[in-house]
Amino acid sequence: MAKALTKTDFNFEGQQGVYHGKVRDVYNLGDLLVMVATDRISAFDVVLPKGIPFKGQVLNQIAARQLDATADICPNWKLATPDPMVTVGLRCEGFPVEMIIRSILTGSAWREYKKGVRTLCGVQLPEGMKENERFPEPIITPTTKAAEGHDMNISREEIIAQGLVSEEDYKVMEDYTRKLFKRGQEIAEKQGLILVDTKYEFGKRDGKVYLIDEIHTPDSSRYFYADGYEEKLAKGEPQRQLSKEFVRQWLIEQGFMNEPGQTMPVITDEYAESVSERYIELYEHITGENFVPATAEDIAGRIEQNVSQWLLCTNRRP
Repeated sequence: MAKALTKTDFNFEGQQGVYHGKVRDVYNLGDLLVMVATDRISAFDVVLPKGIPFKGQVLNQIAARQLDATADICPNWKLATPDPMVTVGLRCEGFPVEMIIRSILTGSAWREYKKGVRTLCGVQLPEGMKENERFPEPIITPTTKAAEGHDMNISREEIIAQGLVSEEDYKVMEDYTRKLFKRGQEIAEKQGLILVDTKYEFGKRDGKVYLIDEIHTPDSSRYFYADGYEEKLAKGEPQRQLSKEFVRQWLIEQGFMNEPGQTMPVITDEYAESVSERYIELYEHITGENFVPATAEDIAGRIEQNVSQWLLCTNRRP
């Protein structure tokens, strides 16, 4: 089995701190952030005990392409990708909410709908919808951004009332979310995919709202194959999809949804390899190019060398 990077402990010149997220490790260099997309994988707000080879490279390279492809819509934090698993960018003050936008009733929204829920994050849902049916128009269903534990659904009105985001900034975020999603759908359509839903994170810098983190990857998005979508919908059959949902479904089948008393199932090498293959499949579908795996003998050493060299050559050291 190929090697996977699940832990980092870098000490870049000018480093002021590090934040280890579920998947990404973010190194604070003052005005700059060095974001390392590790090979960790999370589901139901918990990190699985085994890394997925090349997952970090897939996420980082898709996100970098998509950030470049949407830079005309709104400013984003990206400056460079000095390593296949690393993006370096501007530090922004992140808003404590995630902007989730959905065009199709599926995943967690469908699970709630099946229970009889008809209002999601303050948005009224139509009656009589089927699983995987398109909404009349995409809906925005924000969540809080939890430092630990589960993110919680929240409405636009609650976000503004609680002072999490000002009304002015929220309007900007909402506008950017719809425009980014439309562009993401257009890019996906050219590759025979449907961008079903996704999430965006925003921050502020010098009084301006920036798109931060990553976008349109299988960790933050769900894709269906366009071919056969209508037929499968009509027959009530599961859609062919490229997303992390297949990992969630596997965990559910193993009796795990990160609820009290449940035990994480064993992740075998074979299963980890199969997940890796699915991530590479998405990369090749969304980019239209073959995936070229980076050198994996000493992943941490490669990253440290590439980032340090970039900082030196660009005189971006704090």
